[in-house]
Amino acid sequence: MSMWRCSVCGLIYEGEEAPDVCPKCGAGKDKFEKVAEDKETLINRSRFSNGLHMELYGMMTKIVELAQKGIDDNLDPACVKIFNEEKEAALMFQRKIMAELQTHMNKSKWG
Repeated sequence: MSMWRCSVCGLIYEGEEAPDVCPKCGAGKDKFEKVAEDKETLINRSRFSNGLHMELYGMMTKIVELAQKGIDDNLDPACVKIFNEEKEAALMFQRKIMAELQTHMNKSKWG
């Protein structure tokens, strides 16, 4: 199976040949270019890496939720301090992940 990139909107299509019409923008088959093998490898690696980032983002969401429960429980100041630090660290990692994914999209690495 090959990858094809729409030169109008950048959509990556996978198939034996380019589609007759771009599913995203409606451009004709003649607007598709076959993606070079080395670029296909990069796109697949980027998809894998981006998937890992998204999985970690979900885990950070769970950490934020759990830390908030600890903050709300308010057992003692030391526990609340740790829960606040955990929550802030998870939120910081989420911001970093989103910034990295935006960088990938800006470089057309999303695939």
